[in-house]
Amino acid sequence: MMKVTLKRMVMSAALLGAAALTPAQAAIKGEVVKYSVDGQEFTGYIAHDTSISGKRPGVVVVHEWWGHDAYARKRADLLAARGYTAIALDMYGTGKQADHPKTAGAFMKEAIASSDRMRARFQAAYIELLQHATVNPDKTAAIGYCFGGKVVLDMARLGVDLDGVVSFHGNLTPIEKAKRGVTKAKVRVFNGADDKFVKPESISSLRAEMARAGVDYKIVNYPGAVHSFTSPSSTERGKKFKLPLAYNAKADGDSWRQTMNFFDEIFK
Repeated sequence: MMKVTLKRMVMSAALLGAAALTPAQAAIKGEVVKYSVDGQEFTGYIAHDTSISGKRPGVVVVHEWWGHDAYARKRADLLAARGYTAIALDMYGTGKQADHPKTAGAFMKEAIASSDRMRARFQAAYIELLQHATVNPDKTAAIGYCFGGKVVLDMARLGVDLDGVVSFHGNLTPIEKAKRGVTKAKVRVFNGADDKFVKPESISSLRAEMARAGVDYKIVNYPGAVHSFTSPSSTERGKKFKLPLAYNAKADGDSWRQTMNFFDEIFK
């Protein structure tokens, strides 16, 4: 049985090194959340807008395979600026941020060694989101990037109670295939058409899987976009490690716009 404990530390998002806030975002606050799963400590980050009264939808943000970092927190801040409360979770454990693909791969494999472990780590943070004073627990979603894209898809497949999930340039291989009556979340997938890590047959398999399970899904392929197209640091990392990674501003902007429209739809 999963055992979770936690403690919080509240500070402004700017002090956490997140993206610079515009005046309209000045009321955004960040909470560092430390919790444990089966005796291991994890560190998450919850962002919300204190100028908004009442409860609002909650969104889980799952990081890339590099680990919980400023980029995941930035996305949480952006969601808070749109009126949501978001938690950037930690799938690896406090302090586990990779500086090399080999390390990232090892962290990732350990985190998803089983569907039970993956789900426990996701749900520990998800529970923190649901319990936050600003969150309407009946309206929730999850988004994920690369590794995180796989995680949110698998959470939908496993039947975690989410209204929708969004995968950005994620691994599409299922830890367990979606099942009719179990997979209820709506699914949106944004993929780079030139992503070397996602084969065309993976797209075809996902379409068939979602259709068989009766899932409301949509897949968008961006011509010219490669892996990690939403992350501005991906181009530099791609060059450094000789990997086919690159930022694509057009695909990043359009996928975010479509995600916000999707949230308007599922949370109306």
